[in-house]
Amino acid sequence: MAKLIEEESVLITKEGLTKLKTELSHFKSVRRKEVAKRLKEAISYGDLSENSEYEEAKNEQAFIEGRIIELEKMIDNAKIITEGVKSTDATVQIGTTVTVQNVTDNDDPETYTIVGSTEADPTANKISNESPIGSALLGKAKNDVIKVKVPAGMLEFKVLKIK
Repeated sequence: MAKLIEEESVLITKEGLTKLKTELSHFKSVRRKEVAKRLKEAISYGDLSENSEYEEAKNEQAFIEGRIIELEKMIDNAKIITEGVKSTDATVQIGTTVTVQNVTDNDDPETYTIVGSTEADPTANKISNESPIGSALLGKAKNDVIKVKVPAGMLEFKVLKIK
């Protein structure tokens, strides 16, 4: 008896979905053609058994096709998350922007946007809802203090602002 495998939703913002669609389009229209041209050229060199250009092109083709499949699955299973919240008694959710202060180290406040794991980009202050800090912040309100276990140890953060 075959089991139905339920695809997992990919939580993503509209902006993130647009980026995935752009990347998919680029792989399908540009990268596929480039690798096909490389393969054709490598085949023209003759003996394929010792042809490193052919092997490299085949490996790149496999990567491109794998990435296309991965992107198509993510796009098909995308669930758009809304950014921001409207009420004054807001809690942290996926799509919200939250300002926190590390009270353990008394650092300056930092602002993060909680996003799905597909869009996480710590350099752009977009943290995943699955990361230690992101998951600990979910459901918290302004002035709440959370304890988070991170590789550096246990840290406490205070929620200063939610928007």
